[in-house]
Amino acid sequence: MLDTPYFDPALQGFLLGASLIVAIGAQNAFVLRQGLLRQHVLAVTTICFLSDALLISAGVAGLGSLIREAPMLLRVITLGGAVFLAAYGILAFRRMLHPGQLQVGAGAGLPLGRAVATCLGLTFLNPHVYLDTVMLLGGLSSRFAGPLRIAFGVGAATASCLWFYGLGFGARLLAPLFARPLAWRVLDGIIAAVMLALAASLAYEGVTGL
Repeated sequence: MLDTPYFDPALQGFLLGASLIVAIGAQNAFVLRQGLLRQHVLAVTTICFLSDALLISAGVAGLGSLIREAPMLLRVITLGGAVFLAAYGILAFRRMLHPGQLQVGAGAGLPLGRAVATCLGLTFLNPHVYLDTVMLLGGLSSRFAGPLRIAFGVGAATASCLWFYGLGFGARLLAPLFARPLAWRVLDGIIAAVMLALAASLAYEGVTGL
């Protein structure tokens, strides 16, 4: 199996996809939090994976070249993402100050509809998703032709699948730590800082024209 012509592009796609997705960001922070709460984990991780797979497929199919020719669209997405992340960051900051009855596996979590909407917003209102997943992965996949290009995309999507499901369902291993309210305060403080920093960065990029 390893000596097939598909293995090398698939491995390259997997490694590149993993390097892009394994980072502290808005989407990963949300998946981690839902995993710790054990609320809507399957729905959230599946949406993240399928969204990533869709964007990877779009990049491999050549959508990145269209995005390059529509800078105004990317600017609108950037500014919209800044507003969305700022709002979520403020909510996380409020949770840090007033943790309420939040507990692992129970307590005041998001309803399914809001969890899904938040997940979609954190995914598609982040312009870096289009820059990294669609344009970068799509551009690098152009080194391969035909089925080899598809293998590259499958490799990248596999990395996304393993990461999101591993992060969401593996978060429960940290449950003993998050049995203490202080741990939730620290996590929400980190999430708030990440979200607000990303929002400020996106706002700057949007105003200055990326």
